[in-house]
Amino acid sequence: MKNIIFYSLIICLCFLCRIVSAQFISPKQNYSGMEAINHYFSENSNNRNKSIIYVFYNNNSCPSCLPTIDLIEKIYNSYYANQYSLFIINYQNPHEYNFIETYNLRQPLEVVLVRINDGAVFGYKKLRQLQDEISDPISFTENFRFQINEFLGNCN
Repeated sequence: MKNIIFYSLIICLCFLCRIVSAQFISPKQNYSGMEAINHYFSENSNNRNKSIIYVFYNNNSCPSCLPTIDLIEKIYNSYYANQYSLFIINYQNPHEYNFIETYNLRQPLEVVLVRINDGAVFGYKKLRQLQDEISDPISFTENFRFQINEFLGNCN
């Protein structure tokens, strides 16, 4: 009888510890990239047919990262503002979705093109080392536009 009472107390204590510890667990901060896409869809019904251009940077900025981001914004505003969505994101910000794992981000600057059509994601393409191509803005623009048109152009 003493064993039954002892084991019952242990089980009750374990149950109480789980309840108390659950109250102290912080809410999930880094949601997955798919949760980011679902949030994007819920913001506007037109987004279900609007692909995304993500420009990701981190806290280890490179000397040519900022001029590259500026040029990408100019290209976007000139050619793609009505066709796709552009997001410039510090992927190391703890309040962002977990883009690091979703897109395997490691570099100080990476661009991810996400093809979306009819509320479904049809893959993504990563563009790396763009900051190394900024010395020739004309070639950069041609290459960047080619990458976008090739991957996203036939979807929307």
